[in-house]
Amino acid sequence: MSKKILVIDDEITIRTLLEKFLSNQYEVTAMGNGQEALCWLQAGNIPDLMLVDLEMPSMDGIQFLQQVKSSGFFRDIPVMMLSGVDSSVERVKCLKAGALDFMIKPFNPEELTIKIEILLRFRII
Repeated sequence: MSKKILVIDDEITIRTLLEKFLSNQYEVTAMGNGQEALCWLQAGNIPDLMLVDLEMPSMDGIQFLQQVKSSGFFRDIPVMMLSGVDSSVERVKCLKAGALDFMIKPFNPEELTIKIEILLRFRII
């Protein structure tokens, strides 16, 4: 059974790219914003990993992360943040909020794949 990855990014090109690239190995669900993703999670969908864009309208990646990590049901799902902004301050903020990793866009697909494999390997649930 393949692992499930939830991709949350408001940029359709990034969402589509990640969906096509990752669907060779994983079952991928892509959402355009954090609010939509929270509704999907609350409907009983539990991914093995979430890739979350930092900068999104209505609910940014940090707000989404805080919501997920404050929930008993979803707090143990590993989260990797994605961002077009290479800022140490933002990376630290994401890690403090509960993200396990952070990648700058544009990213190297091979590096992303390796990081995903590592996060999934150490997933406890």
